[in-house]
Amino acid sequence: MSFQLMVDGGVDLPQGFADKFNVKTIPLNIHFSDGVYKAGVDLTTEQFYEKLGDTDDLAKTSAPSPNDFYEAFKSVDPNTPILLLSLSKNISATYQNAVIGRDTLLEEDANRQIEIVNTTSASCGMALLLNEAIKLKMKQFDFQDIVKQTRQNAERTVTLFSLRTVENLIKGGRLDRFRGAIAKTLNIKLLMRASEEGEIEVTEKIRGEKKALRRLVDQIGEYTKSLEGKTIVMSQSRCESKAKQIMDQIRERYHQDEEYIVEMGPLIANYAGEGGLVISFLRDDQ
Repeated sequence: MSFQLMVDGGVDLPQGFADKFNVKTIPLNIHFSDGVYKAGVDLTTEQFYEKLGDTDDLAKTSAPSPNDFYEAFKSVDPNTPILLLSLSKNISATYQNAVIGRDTLLEEDANRQIEIVNTTSASCGMALLLNEAIKLKMKQFDFQDIVKQTRQNAERTVTLFSLRTVENLIKGGRLDRFRGAIAKTLNIKLLMRASEEGEIEVTEKIRGEKKALRRLVDQIGEYTKSLEGKTIVMSQSRCESKAKQIMDQIRERYHQDEEYIVEMGPLIANYAGEGGLVISFLRDDQ
């Protein structure tokens, strides 16, 4: 059965991926002092960094409105099922707004099939789940079987973060200035992850970026013995060369079958800052 794949703007996808696989994206909003922009529509990632560099304040982000989702769902043929992969509901109102938009449309047409999956992730974690869903779609799996498998994959998705700087976390109120000043003085780097509930939590604080990146690679082994037969997706914030080096180390050690390095979009880059890395993969079955 043919169906429509959708994602919200919390995802970071490889260049051309959405067009190639007919994936519709509902963008998030980025708020600067001169107005509100739809990320990826009227504000590129490069323009985002330029505007961020022109202000001492961190940009604000907001979820698509319920009406944004309603209109996106309604634009799809009523006979075509829809699967939307949503940004973690514990870090954004995006999921809830998508549910409201869907329910509003179902009040008008109860026969529509619209499934919304809370990915409990963001950025490349959403891209990983989308990639897995596309594989199943290409194998002509039944729509509901793909939805079920995607929900199971969301529970197995591991998303790890490495931040080169804590500056944006301080600006965004995610780290108090006193602890942030100590972290900067002592060259402390933060390793973080998306929890099972989809919240971002600090896992380790390590002195020095090289040690932090080595530990990031080590952490993968705590979730999976090998990436053979699996896919890993990495998003990078203006540090492509570093990302490629880390991916080489991961490949040498864990032997992934498929890999993507993507540019980090405004949502995560807003807090990660330049030099930030995010990696996502499926952990071993427990």
